[in-house]
Amino acid sequence: MEQKNKNLNVLLWIAQVALAAIFLMAGIMKSTTPINELSQKLNWVSEDTKFLVRFIGISELLGAIGLILPSLLRIKPILTPLAALGFLIIMISAIIFHIVRGEYNVLPINFLFGAIALFIAWGRYKKVPIQPKS
Repeated sequence: MEQKNKNLNVLLWIAQVALAAIFLMAGIMKSTTPINELSQKLNWVSEDTKFLVRFIGISELLGAIGLILPSLLRIKPILTPLAALGFLIIMISAIIFHIVRGEYNVLPINFLFGAIALFIAWGRYKKVPIQPKS
């Protein structure tokens, strides 16, 4: 692997671990925190949205695992860019959701996480794919 690809590979691993850690924490919080307690931290959470909150939390947990394990174990590593694309879809949905609600102050973080997810998807699919075990 040439030096340019080695550097990109390192950057991709850093991005994968960082995004996975962020979504692992968010997923645990949304999956396990009581709804009334969570609603004090996230103003869109209510008893009416509890199933959506739990679904998002579980999706974030699974996506975080998908960003790391397939590439790390080299078992079905194509799942890593697919997990990243899943996070991109979640971030696009979050952007739309927050725009509709007039919550413009949270958009930069959604754009940042979406850009990182897009970088991982592009890098792991096109530039430095992880090869599966033989």
